[in-house]
Amino acid sequence: MITFFIALAVLILGYFVYGKLVEKVFGINPQRPTPAITMADGVDYVPMKPWRIFLIQFLNIAGVGPIIGAIMGAQFGTASFLWIVLGSIFAGAVHDYLAGMISLRDKGASLPEIHGTYLGNGAKQIMRAFTIILMILVGVVFVNTPATLLNANFTQGWNPYIWIIIILVYYLIATLLPIDKVIGKIYPIFGILLLGMAVAIFVAFLIYKPEIPELWSGMQNRHPDAANNPIFPMMFISIACGAISGFHATQSPLMARCMVNEKQGRPIFYGAMITEGVVALIWAAAAAYFFGPDSVVDVTGKSGAAIVGIIANTWFTPVIATITILGVISAAVTSGDTALRSARLIIADFMHYDQKPIKNRLIVAVPMFVVTAAILVYSISDAKGFQVIWRYFAWANQVLATVTLWAISVYLAKNKGKMWYLITLIPALFMTMVTGCFLFVAKAADGGLGSILPRPVGYGIGAAITVLGLILFILFLKKQKNCFTKKS
Repeated sequence: MITFFIALAVLILGYFVYGKLVEKVFGINPQRPTPAITMADGVDYVPMKPWRIFLIQFLNIAGVGPIIGAIMGAQFGTASFLWIVLGSIFAGAVHDYLAGMISLRDKGASLPEIHGTYLGNGAKQIMRAFTIILMILVGVVFVNTPATLLNANFTQGWNPYIWIIIILVYYLIATLLPIDKVIGKIYPIFGILLLGMAVAIFVAFLIYKPEIPELWSGMQNRHPDAANNPIFPMMFISIACGAISGFHATQSPLMARCMVNEKQGRPIFYGAMITEGVVALIWAAAAAYFFGPDSVVDVTGKSGAAIVGIIANTWFTPVIATITILGVISAAVTSGDTALRSARLIIADFMHYDQKPIKNRLIVAVPMFVVTAAILVYSISDAKGFQVIWRYFAWANQVLATVTLWAISVYLAKNKGKMWYLITLIPALFMTMVTGCFLFVAKAADGGLGSILPRPVGYGIGAAITVLGLILFILFLKKQKNCFTKKS
């Protein structure tokens, strides 16, 4: 367990050291009025206390990604620990913080508007549609997962549509009501529950002292189907939210509209991602034991949701096991509702449609929920439907993170100079390689073209896409330099 404790210490240290550097690069101004003050509307622009905003942001971004994703990522071995730690510090938290702070400086702008400002109008139009589709897929995934867990653990024999309808109704209410009426009141409670769940597993480590693989034991691929699941890129897609997630940047503007001081940004945006990294690390370490040869339970072929129940029921008393499962359920529910709320705001932003009247919110939300319900029906009626949706959700999520990193790199190049853009350019290049390779390396069953392309060719195409991105960025820098020279 030494690797686990070192990784945990590095994550915490990363917040205080690298997080401080990123904050310095951005250049906060505590005296600058925020949108929550200058644009307060009682619906979306609502000043809230920083501890409450932190818990809401944490729950918004957590979902089941750092739990289910980390569990499935642990199958690849100790490499998953490295990605959770390094990805959280140098990619995910930087992505979340800078996206949130840029939104804060731009009247709480939604993510596609930020893409448009720094990548051009064409990118804005594409990313508007892409982001809305992703938000609906998040809503689908985070209705299906908690409904399945609730039915399997508490109401066996119920028709699964009962929980789905209940959750969808709640999502609609949370999407329509002012952010401080539902989300602002119950999220802190759920946030404490989710953190308590992680603490319970940490305590279980100290009590049971499970045999968790150490980094120096080797980083070989331990996946049961390693031949079809190479660590790169499959592990980086599987873990997703536990290291970096495009979905996070869609949530940051929600909180940017509630903050009253720019100095709150590091604990709320960077800190929430590091906290999520801690949760992912804990679940990955727990899963690594259950995937290992010393496990007391055979989890071969089990889904991530099933393994959650196995871990809880193996290590905990029935009461704590129930609380743990409820924590996972709350994590899913509290990301699904804010995903659909984000979709409403994105649609309203590009339509310039005032969201203060409840009638206008309904006009935007109802068609969106009809589409969500239709996809849900497909995911339940088809045995493989949910797996297909999850795969494309995970890939689309990482594509969104990649595009956002490129947009932030342009922002830094334009506004900060001194090559500070490297703090997002390097992660942007890496994630471009991950998402590009996934399309051409993953097998057809995982949503890729790897079944018809030799693997070296797939990696070559991914590398070519990455090099093209770098060339375009270099050309942009030259253009910027020429413009500056002419003005001088």
